[in-house]
Amino acid sequence: MTPEEAIAALGSDPQKAAEMRAYHKLDRPYLGVANPVIDAHVKEWRKALDLDDRLALASGLWDTNIHEARVAAAKLLTQARIRPDDTGAWDLIASWVPSFDAWAVADHASMAGQKRLVWEPSRLDQVETWTRSDHMWTRRAALVMTLPWTKQNHPKPAELEARDRVLGWAASYVPDHDWFIQKAIAWWLRELSKHDAPRVVAFLDKHGADMKPFARKEAARKLPS
Repeated sequence: MTPEEAIAALGSDPQKAAEMRAYHKLDRPYLGVANPVIDAHVKEWRKALDLDDRLALASGLWDTNIHEARVAAAKLLTQARIRPDDTGAWDLIASWVPSFDAWAVADHASMAGQKRLVWEPSRLDQVETWTRSDHMWTRRAALVMTLPWTKQNHPKPAELEARDRVLGWAASYVPDHDWFIQKAIAWWLRELSKHDAPRVVAFLDKHGADMKPFARKEAARKLPS
């Protein structure tokens, strides 16, 4: 399947496309196709294509710069197990990060990245290099892709080490008052507070005064009263 064939299969709705352009406020092509439609097609493509063909299709769809095509590219690689899980899928997802430019597509791609990081946590070494990037969306991706480490109720020692490592990244972001960065810090802390409230309380005690008020409030929203 070529990217052109995949895009044709997704279809288009010009009126919805115009509405999506207005909503996302980013000048790129839109098809006006809802996520459930993309999900249904991607499910069939994953069944029909072997990994090499899936990687080729995902790469080609991403390169079109069409909103829904990029969402589909990410969804093609969003699954817990990809066999063989060598570096192919991860390398492709990581190669997209410097081109992130809006939250919706970045979050879909980051969900795919989350699965590959959980499968091979040593990839956190590469993610850590993103925290020093000049590109805001790359720095943000380091927090969004590591959200799985907020969710363990009974983390193993290696998972606790990773959790503290990412909290260190978040702390280094606190002086950056870009809205998306502050929102990402708050998102990570809010999710962690559901499973590890003491670490969030300690973080806010140390860094909360330097966070934007909205981020500090959001980070604490799920803490026990």
